[in-house]
This record gives sequence, structure tokens and C-alpha cells, in this order.
Amino acid sequence: MELFLQQLINGVTLGSIYGLIAIGYTMVFGIIGMVNFAHGDVFMLSAFIALILLLALQQMLGVFAPVLSFLIILVGAMALTGLWNYMIERLAYRRLRGSFRLAPLISAIGMSIFLSNFVYVMQGPRNKAAPPMFDKVIKLTSGSSYDVTLSYKQILIVVVTASLLAVFWFIVQKTPLGRAQRACEQDAKMAALLGVDVDRTISATFVIGAALAAVAGVLYLTYYGVVNSQDGFVPGVKAFTAAVLGGIGSIPGAVLGGLLIGLIETFWSAYFSADYKDVAAFSILAITLIFMPSGLLGRPDVEKV
Repeated sequence: MELFLQQLINGVTLGSIYGLIAIGYTMVFGIIGMVNFAHGDVFMLSAFIALILLLALQQMLGVFAPVLSFLIILVGAMALTGLWNYMIERLAYRRLRGSFRLAPLISAIGMSIFLSNFVYVMQGPRNKAAPPMFDKVIKLTSGSSYDVTLSYKQILIVVVTASLLAVFWFIVQKTPLGRAQRACEQDAKMAALLGVDVDRTISATFVIGAALAAVAGVLYLTYYGVVNSQDGFVPGVKAFTAAVLGGIGSIPGAVLGGLLIGLIETFWSAYFSADYKDVAAFSILAITLIFMPSGLLGRPDVEKV
């Protein structure tokens, strides 16, 4: 029972990070019908931005203040990563929006390779460690084999994720930007005829998706304490799997899919073999596409005539 509870806590924590990344995939796909395969590397880039800001703050302040440092790097990483993704959308995607369907996909893969190699050249191949933050642990239960614990960083991840999702839900449902996003999702041409600035709406969507990926990058760095230039691919593909599992195009589905992938990964590691946890997560993608192409909360495509 202790093992189950501990892996449940670990799975929800990991799934929260995947869910934040998955929202970026599902937002872009929902509006322009394109899978942004560079999104995982944007997440990796945001983790490196957070690490650089954290080390710079430590040098400037002379002392390490975890709460203040976390808030500053969170805002800074969101702003810088959002700006970077805005540039990616303008340079790599906007001009290809009306071309054949493979062109934006090839451009996205090329941008993913560029970002991965750019960080590799700038930071090197080794893991980069961050100063530990929020390492205190709360003991929940005492078991015969080991104790069930809940760390402060796990609480932080779940609270930040839930808070941001609430804010994001409000933006999508209650603001002019959210109405413009939903109009573009329904029919971009008709939205443009009704006065919606489609280009600005899509750019804002890329910025918001990158900001959420930046939050995931900061939380990832806080949770694991290390980051590598190759850390964008596997979490990115798992987040994409989460978006497909939940129903790509559905924001609640992306969060649900992220939680399910996190739980599957942690429980598989605990009860079977950690060597095959990635296989278990990726197998879900194939099974979902075969038996449930629209995902758990997705809507089947309806051809417009």
C-alpha cells in the first residue's frame, strides 16, 4: 500500500509537468491544425533559461533565497521563452501556413533539430545541475518497508499547475483573446471576415503555449535538479502522447492525458521495470490511435462543406 501511495504522488507530480507541455501541442493543433514538434525543445530551452537565471541570481544576491529566486526565474523564463516561440512562429511557420500540409511539419522538425543542437553547442553535452530548492519532506505514513513522503517541491508543482490552468481557463473562456482563439479554431477564414486578427491570435497562442512550457521547464528543473540538451525530445513526445490520449485539440484532455501518462510511467517503473517505462508510455500512443483516434475527450473531425 505504501508503494502504491508513493507512486500515486510521484505520478501526479510528473503528470502535471506533462500536462503543461501538452497544452502547447493541443492549442496550436486546435487553431491551425499543425503539430509543433519543436515544442518539446522549447520546453528544454526554457529549463536552460531558468538555470541560467537561477545561477545569475545566486551570484547577484550573494545568498540563495529559494522563494524569491523561483518567482523571478518563473516570470523571466515565461517572458523569454514566449518571445522565442513568437520568433519561431513568425520565421518558421507563418509563411508556410497556406502551403501543403507536410511543409509546416518539416519546418517544425527542422526547428526542433536546430534548438537541440543550438543548446548542445552553447551548453555542452553534460548534465547541468541547479542549486537544490524546496528539499524539505513531509512524512505522510510510516510503513514496514519505507515511509510515504510528500516533498515541498511536489506540492509546489501541483499547486502551480492547478493555478495556471485556472488562469488559462479564464483567459480562454472569458476574455476577447479566448473568444478569438475559439473563433479561429472553428473557422479561421470566417473569423477573419468577422474582424478577428487571425495572425495576432495565432502568435498569441504560440506565446501562451511557450509560457506554459516554460513553467513546465522551471518545475522540471526544480524537481529533478539537472537538465540536459537532450531533455526536450522524450518529454516532448510523452507530452504529445498525452495530448493525443486526452484528445488533441481539447485542453482538459491534454491535462487528463498528462496525468495518465505520468501515472502509467511511475506505476510501470514500480511494479514492472523502469527500463521499459518509455515503451509503456509510447505504446499508449499507438493503442489510442488504433482504437480511439479522437482521444478520451476529443471530438471527431467533421468535414466542412
